[in-house]
Amino acid sequence: MALPESVPQDVAPLRCWREGGIAHLRFNRPQAMNAIDLPMAQAFHQACRQISDDPAVQVLVLSGEGRAFMAGGDLQSMAADPTAVAAELIGEMHAGIELLADLPAPVIASVHGAVAGGGLGLALACDLIVAAEGTRFNLAYTRIGTSSDCGTSWGLPRWVGLRKALEIALLCEPFDAAEALRLGMINRVVPADALAEHTLALARQLEASAPLALGRLKRLMRQSDQNDLHTQLQAEARDFVACAGTADFAEGVSAFLAKRPARFSGR
Repeated sequence: MALPESVPQDVAPLRCWREGGIAHLRFNRPQAMNAIDLPMAQAFHQACRQISDDPAVQVLVLSGEGRAFMAGGDLQSMAADPTAVAAELIGEMHAGIELLADLPAPVIASVHGAVAGGGLGLALACDLIVAAEGTRFNLAYTRIGTSSDCGTSWGLPRWVGLRKALEIALLCEPFDAAEALRLGMINRVVPADALAEHTLALARQLEASAPLALGRLKRLMRQSDQNDLHTQLQAEARDFVACAGTADFAEGVSAFLAKRPARFSGR
């Protein structure tokens, strides 16, 4: 089923819509700083599955309603039965994150306010991160007596190195967007009042690219740390030759030689 072109503003706990080839998922529990409860986790997994089945989606943008991207898990919702609720909630979030990692379309996290706990893991699972000035990051897990989820232990060492990842995880000291940019965790820091504008411009730039090439390049980059050089070179050769047989490659070469913008069709 294709995503709707628009949805009512008050749909909870997750808004999901598409503008052309750009899909949007917006966490919609602003009263709780978008902390993850079970209904939100279930909605996230369902939306990720819907997006992965929608061939019209060329780019996905994740964002948060209100004054934060995501302030981790909703601890109050786990109080009655922590073990059972945590297991089900994490299962839903992890299933959704795996779908995003396998999605051929690039995924952009557009973050502001608080990005904590599972919110940080979710952002790190995306392909690109644009952060508003004033955004605060914190892993925060050990302060509540637990280890991590949402892929933070996978993503953090890969982006900042093991030594720094251990410092961030074990000390739980907050840091700002400028520090996250310096560490290589995020791609861009923009003025808070221009976050949506900058994110959409980046999404439109990706939307105008060749989708088959983007999907193969994303997969090559994400699998590179699992392969030795020989295996990776074979994968690169296979994917380049496959792209060379597409209409998009013919259009790209033609546009380059004619010194005009390419018009890719995804074929």
